Amino acid sequence: MKIFYFSWVRDKIGIGNEDFTLPEHVTTVEQLARSLQSMGGGYADAFADLSIIRAAVNQEHVKLDHAICKNDEVAFFPPVTGG
Repeated sequence: MKIFYFSWVRDKIGIGNEDFTLPEHVTTVEQLARSLQSMGGGYADAFADLSIIRAAVNQEHVKLDHAICKNDEVAFFPPVTGG
């Protein structure tokens, strides 16, 4: 799985993207975020409040309960506003 981080999520984690081996028990975006959070450090900071995290799977915006699989591309980012 390829994971991308944008804006302050990237800043807190310290990298823009990474290859990640999806654990078998992780089947949703929320479970992935919680798995990353459990890694501690910047991951814990970035995913401390999932209500302010947005996600995309394979370049489509999704809710945190969206199903994922090992070949997906997942992106995490803060809410985006337009103007």
